[in-house]
Parts: sequence; structure tokens; C-alpha cells
Amino acid sequence: MSARSLRGRVAVAGIGESEYSKRGEAKEPEFVLGLRAILAACADAGIDPREVDGFASYSNDRNEPSRIAAALDCRELRFSNMQWGGGGGGGSAAVANGAAAIASGLADVVVVYRALAQGQFGRFGAGARRERVAGEPAFWLPYGLMSPAQMFAMRAMRLMHEHGIRQEAFRAVALASYRHAQSNPRAVMYGRPLTAEAYDASRWITEPFHLYDCCLENDGAAALVLVSAERARDGRHPPVYLLGAAAGSERRAGAGSHNNPDYATASFKTVAPRLYAMAGVSPGDVDVVQSYENFTGGVVMSLVEHGFFGYEQANEFCTLENFSAPGGRLPLNTSGGNLAECYMHGLELQLEAVRQVRGTSSAQVPGARVSLVASGPMVTPVSDMILGSGDTL
Repeated sequence: MSARSLRGRVAVAGIGESEYSKRGEAKEPEFVLGLRAILAACADAGIDPREVDGFASYSNDRNEPSRIAAALDCRELRFSNMQWGGGGGGGSAAVANGAAAIASGLADVVVVYRALAQGQFGRFGAGARRERVAGEPAFWLPYGLMSPAQMFAMRAMRLMHEHGIRQEAFRAVALASYRHAQSNPRAVMYGRPLTAEAYDASRWITEPFHLYDCCLENDGAAALVLVSAERARDGRHPPVYLLGAAAGSERRAGAGSHNNPDYATASFKTVAPRLYAMAGVSPGDVDVVQSYENFTGGVVMSLVEHGFFGYEQANEFCTLENFSAPGGRLPLNTSGGNLAECYMHGLELQLEAVRQVRGTSSAQVPGARVSLVASGPMVTPVSDMILGSGDTL
């Protein structure tokens, strides 16, 4: 193992979340939801919250570590970090940043968290009216390109045009998420199964995205606790080791006005090879995948760019049967993910990856040892991570 690798040096000791609810239905302030998730994660780890000395988050989380540390009565704050840019693409990078802090001695117990009570703050479709538009938005807002669904739909349409990928591939992602949510009582869509007929009959949000191709909007919080591999061996649960992590994007991914040269990409083409190299595994070693779904088209791109199948195999591979636990070829988003469990900006996917390696998922893949998380397709930067059980080291 390279001295510059995180492989096997840090482990997830605990996970926790607040109650998940629909947008605007949270019963408590966002900050309190975040504290509840952190306390639950510490309890799961068997660690006194006052021992936490580092925090990592992403996507401009409003809940600052100094304030959280004061509320938890942490003995000392040694590490405070925010992954910059990419929205939900920062989820795995936040874990990597926290792990790097532990591996380098900057902190001993790092909490990675995301709190999001959208009903208490502005969000897409509910922001303040603008009198003027300047800068990058001036290239697209005046022409009606105003929502993320519209912006990412153009990339998905390019994917379909260039590679002949059909709508059924996107539908399989949505159906698998809803199927898995039916066994997950935490899921906002628990008790609300989705059929292929209902998907096909649902309204277009913007072509090629039906209603069920788009992520939910929710209130809640999620957190996980990172410690050194040595400390994790004495924890309440068998350690779930971080085998690898990577972040970034391809050349000119951030070019303005939708002018990046590789348009129909999830931005994992240069990131995924670095992830596998650090983790020391190949796509064939991965037992289960949690892939961020802002929109289903980006999931298909992500799976291709992580090497699970080629563009030419996508229509054949992307089926409900292949994506379903326990027996599918590549079980996908086994908690329900952003589409059907909760849109906790993707951090719920990291928690589910831990459950799979622990063997405690509500849609468990038998014998899962290696679990991959892909955060934030079609944005820049994206990030990804691979977790593994002790026998993968």
C-alpha cells in the first residue's frame, strides 16, 4: 500500500440519522435535526459525543462545526472542513476529508454530517424573485432554463442520442429505488410502491425525466463517525473500513454555459480509476452500489463510468431484476436512495453502504463485503468511495 493511501487506515464506527420527512414537515429546526443525527451516530459507535474533535460536511451546510461543538460540549475542536462545490457531489469527498484528517493526525474522532430542512430555508423553485440576472445565469435563465431538472435533462438527452440508451434504463433505476424503499421503514416512500405502468403514466417534469426520475425534496439529517482503524477494532460493531476515495472531474468540466467538451458525462471518467487504484479492487469485486440520483440519467452515466457495463450494454443491463437486492447482478440504492428513502443530499447513501457491509440493511445483499458510493453525477466536482469489511484488507 502506498504511504499516501487512505486504504484501511480509517473506519466508520457509527451511523445515525434524524427522522426523515417531506419538505416542510420537520418538527424541529434544522440545527437540532443535525444534532440528533450526530448523537445517534455517536451512540451507535459507543463514543461519548464530547470526544468528537472534527467535523466535515459539504454543499454549504449551514450548521457550522464551532456551533455544533459547543452544543455537544466537545472538549476540543481540532478539525473543521467543508468540501467546496458540486452540491451532493461532495458527499464522499467529505468522508475522504474526514478520513485524511484522522490519518494525518489532525483529529481523532471526526463526524461527517449533512442537515437539510428545506422547508425552513429557500430551495429550488422556492427562492426569492430576482430583479436582475448577471454572470453565468444570464446565459440560461432568460431562455427558461431555470431548474436543475431542465439543466441535467439536456445531458441525459445527449447520452440517449449518442449511445442509443432508452428510457427503460432510467425507469429501472427508479423502480429499484422504490422497490427497496418498501422494506425500509425510514423511507419517506415506504408503503408507496411504484410500478412500471405508474412510472410510464407519470407526468413529464422535463423530457426525458418523468416525475419518478427526479429526487425527492426532504427535511432531516444524517451523520457518520470516523475513527482510526486501530480504534475501530474495539468498537461496538465490526469495523467498516474506508478502502478508497477520490474526488474531482475531467478537463474543463466547469466550463460555463454548458460548454464543457464532454457533455454527456457524470464526471467520473477520471475519478473512478483513482478510486479503484486506491481501494485495490475492480468493478467485479463490488457487491452493491449506492449511486446519487439527482436524476436517473446521471445514475446510468455513473455506472458506465465506474466500469460496471459499457454504453452498448446499458439497455440490456439496466433492468429492475439486475438492480434489485438480494439476487440482482448489481443491487443498487438498497435503502431507496434520494428517490425513495430521503433526499439527505446523498449522505443517506453512505449510511446504507455501511449497513450493507455490516449485514444490517433492510434489503441486504448476502455476504456483501465491498460497497461503492458514487456522489453527485453530472456536477463538478464529484466524489466516490469504497467501503469494505475486515477481510478485504
